[in-house]
Amino acid sequence: MPSRGELEQRVMELLWTSDAPRTVSEVHQLLTTERELAYTTVMTVLDRLAKKGRVDRDLVSRAWQYRPRHGRAEVVADEVTALLAPLPAQVRRDTLRRLAAALTEEERGLLAAPTSSPSSTS
Repeated sequence: MPSRGELEQRVMELLWTSDAPRTVSEVHQLLTTERELAYTTVMTVLDRLAKKGRVDRDLVSRAWQYRPRHGRAEVVADEVTALLAPLPAQVRRDTLRRLAAALTEEERGLLAAPTSSPSSTS
């Protein structure tokens, strides 16, 4: 089940859309264009995300640099799986049918296409 609050979610979105790790200062600067936040608040959120295992961090020139531990699609898939797992079988099937019905033709095609695993490619 998702356990991120609104601010944690926004920080994760900023990290997921970045091509490189971000420092607390960079995340703070981006967030303050949207709302007033103390630098220490952003630092605390990133620290908590690291402690929860949602982000990895490296100390570079005395500044922590943060990057997501897992991709957005993987996190969302894990959250949906966790939501579905405790449901009775019939509710789970009905939910999956409704989700499938909401897919576009392109998305259905992607699901039907064979995927190659990393081990099968040379």
